[in-house]
This record gives sequence, C-alpha cells and structure tokens, in this order.
Amino acid sequence: MALYKLEDFTADYKDTDVDNYDIKNFDVYSDVDNDKVGTVKDILVDDSGRIRYLVVDTGFWVFGKKVLLPVGRSRISYTDRHVYATGLTKEQVENLPDFNDLEKIDYDYEEQVRGVYRTPTTQAPLETPTPVDASRDYAERGTGVTTPPPSPTYDRDTYSYDREPDLYSTREPAHQTLKLYEERLIANKSRVKTGEVAVGKHVETETAHVAVPVEKERVVIERTTPPDAGRTASPGDADFREGEVARVEIYEETPEIRKEAVLREEVKVKKVVEQDTVEAQETLRREELDINNQKIRE
Repeated sequence: MALYKLEDFTADYKDTDVDNYDIKNFDVYSDVDNDKVGTVKDILVDDSGRIRYLVVDTGFWVFGKKVLLPVGRSRISYTDRHVYATGLTKEQVENLPDFNDLEKIDYDYEEQVRGVYRTPTTQAPLETPTPVDASRDYAERGTGVTTPPPSPTYDRDTYSYDREPDLYSTREPAHQTLKLYEERLIANKSRVKTGEVAVGKHVETETAHVAVPVEKERVVIERTTPPDAGRTASPGDADFREGEVARVEIYEETPEIRKEAVLREEVKVKKVVEQDTVEAQETLRREELDINNQKIRE
C-alpha cells in the first residue's frame, strides 16, 4: 500500500473523519510520563486519502531520529497544539526504524513499525482485551495456567489497515471533530429583461405653399396722330393694300409644380451600458468555540 505526504495529496483529499489536519509542527508528548517526544513534521496518507501516520522528529528525546507514529496511537489537542502519543515509551522509539525516505516505505518497513507498537505496554487502554472464550479454552486444557491467545498473523497480500483499529482508527473519542460553521454573503448577478424600445417611422402630411412669379405678354394698341397729319401724300407714297395684317406673338410663363424626395435626417439606434452599484446588507451567523475546562478533583 503506497503512502503519500498529505501536502502532495491535498488536491484529492477524501478523509472525512479528520477534517482539521493542519497539525504540522504540533509538539508531541508521551502520555506515559508527559515527556516531550518531538514535533510533527509530516502526515502520511494512503491511496484513499486517509491519515495513517504522523512523522515525528524526536529532537533531543532520541537525538536525530524521525519515526512514524500510527494515527490511532495519537490524541490531538488543538487547544494547546499538542499531540499526545498514547502509551509511547522511549524504548519503543529507540526500537523504531528511522524514517528518512518515503520511497523506501514498504510492507516490511511498516511491519517493523507495527511490531514495535504491538508490543504490550503498561498502559491499560492500549491492551487488546482477551476474549473470554479464548481464555477459558486455554485454562481448560489442564495446564493450570491461563495464557493469552496467539498473536494474529498478517500477510502482505491480504493486510488491511482496518484490521488493526488500535493503530489506525481515528473514530475513538481522542479524535473527535467539532465542526464550526459560518455564513457568508454571496453576491451574484442575473440578467433580466426590464423593457423594450421599438424605433420605427410613419408618414405625416402637410400642405405646402409656394409663390412662383410668372410673366405674361399682352398687346397694347396705341393710335396717335402724326405731326404731318393732313399732308397730301404723293402718288408713289400711297400704297393701298387690301387685307394687310400685322402679327405679334404673345407669350406668358406658367408655373411648373412637382415634388421630389430628399434625405432630411439620419437616426442611429444603439445601446450603451451604464454602471451602477447596488448595496445590500444581511445578518450573518458564525459559530464560535466555547471551551469549558472542568477539572475533576481527586
């Protein structure tokens, strides 16, 4: 089973049992004698994204060593930023293999780690209760001595972390999670139709008046008496002609009225966007943590 550092697995993190996993740099203490073991340097998860180990730098407790602490053997206190290693002893840390390279972590390496933590300790909570039937079976064999049942065997091909909940389970009260929620204001915009503008045209009529000056000719006949009226005309001057007519052409102007269409105006229809700010306010709720630290008197 491959293991990954949590920081490299965050994008696909799926573990819903431990929501607040930001415990790097928390100080690690042994709950056996309250000695400071070291500091959490990394968190290792499996293929499903579930936390399996805390990488602990033991500092001066066991100088210059990094070891793996199964998450089931840890009790996390976010209040004081401490991780308490359940039942951990200095002897166990000294027997644990060094953690130097994640690529070298395989089944055999994990078995070395698990073998150390499977060793019974003086801490009662870490001991796996012996089934009653199994104890009776050993006692009834006539030996007179009740012996514990044999340790379970594990196989690399069938091993599952779920088989050892005391090492890898995070569901016990030591790993309870309290979720705090808060409301936040989400501002979105939606585009709605608020109206429609139709621009068209129609024809209007009006009566136009125009004055056109015109000229027309007329004949004026003037009859005058010449100064030598009464003088006797010589026979050569007198020319009597029957039917002689003087013709004068008369013209006049007549108005020609017609209509023609001309471009008077051009109208362009377009839209413009105006910016405005709409302010809104809402009352938001947020949950805060109330810590009631009660001490039990002995």
